[in-house]
Amino acid sequence: MTFLRRTALSAALLGVTTLTSLLPAASAHADPVPACTAGAQAPAPADAEQARLSDPRAASFPERAGLDGFVRRFPAALCGVRDAAGAQRLLDAWGEALWQAAVNRAQGRRPGGDLPALDDRPLYWTRLAMTVQLDAWQPGFPVDRAALKSRFEDASRGLTANGFRGTPGVRRIFVSGFDPFGLDAEPRRANPSGSAALQLNGRRITLADGTTAEIRAVVLPVRYADFDAGIVERAYGPRLMAGPRSADMITSISQGYPGLFTLEAWAGRNRSADPYPDNVRALSGGTREHPATAPGLGPGAEFLRTSLPTDAMTTVQAPYPVRLNTSVTEIPAGGAAAVDREDGPTPGSRAVAGGGGGYLSNEVAYRSNRLRLELRPGLPGGHLHTPVLTGLPAEADRLTGPEFERNEAAITAQVLEVLRASSGPAAAPR
Repeated sequence: MTFLRRTALSAALLGVTTLTSLLPAASAHADPVPACTAGAQAPAPADAEQARLSDPRAASFPERAGLDGFVRRFPAALCGVRDAAGAQRLLDAWGEALWQAAVNRAQGRRPGGDLPALDDRPLYWTRLAMTVQLDAWQPGFPVDRAALKSRFEDASRGLTANGFRGTPGVRRIFVSGFDPFGLDAEPRRANPSGSAALQLNGRRITLADGTTAEIRAVVLPVRYADFDAGIVERAYGPRLMAGPRSADMITSISQGYPGLFTLEAWAGRNRSADPYPDNVRALSGGTREHPATAPGLGPGAEFLRTSLPTDAMTTVQAPYPVRLNTSVTEIPAGGAAAVDREDGPTPGSRAVAGGGGGYLSNEVAYRSNRLRLELRPGLPGGHLHTPVLTGLPAEADRLTGPEFERNEAAITAQVLEVLRASSGPAAAPR
């Protein structure tokens, strides 16, 4: 790891000001937009996700969480970069520092602002504000903007510099959560799967059988294009390679149904969520009548079954019930119309939706478990849906409230308890 990356991650524990002082030519008083314009290139227009920052509620999350130093000082740090290699190092360093700051905040090691520590939204909106600044940067040398943004996204989501310690005798559990979504309807929305990922990353827990486990986590975007570009495989692949730092269990996590947790028995190969869009208002190209196979998938069955120890994990029943969901939607062999089934798929059918639907929560389960079957077929893996997080105040200008915070704390605490119960025997293959 380079000196720049080491100092960035150390500074995440102390505050972003320390990080800035170690970067080359970074001014202590940065303009909102980088002043370096040599080799000027018109910045890319804001996408639908970035454009939501025009809502003052969305834009206030970094400051309300004490992460606004990242947004204030990032432009000057960009302007201190002298070449493309330096840009890559800087994006890695700042992305990893942002991720670690968000993890530290969620776990009570980095207090700041008046929003609750468990809140996943500040990481999302801070990252988004920094991508706007990255798009506006006009360096005096050629750069691959898409590649740089991808590096920053991966680093600020926990995909890099976030490996298991490999301690002998300690089990390793790898999980993924998601960004908030559905923000056109309600920009204040949070996602308890992202909150759980931040709270769990790097922690050691005691499982139900008394063994110790280390958890590592990432937070994935709600964007089809990122899935097409392989972000799930980049997240899970390194943790599925055999070795002392590989996972012993994987599970993707997302927000699902009101009032209950579900362990999804089946993940389907295809997308079918249209007309419901992703966070940049893109559609999948698949509907219930005409499901579409996601780009970039390797070979695999139409449906993949969970191998998580679901009998053990469903013993956790408070404060929310936990159910094994065996339903799917399929087009039966020889048929043309979609059929809903409560007892799993039938032989030769085409996948329309897994138990978690035909959206990205189903797709992360399919992609991660397809990869698991290719690399580590004996490993337990599956998908957990949390209850929908409710309780936002009726007053539209309030970002949080007691009911919302209680519900978020209860859901994320129960995610931990469900994972503690995962020391039971894995599900029988089918």
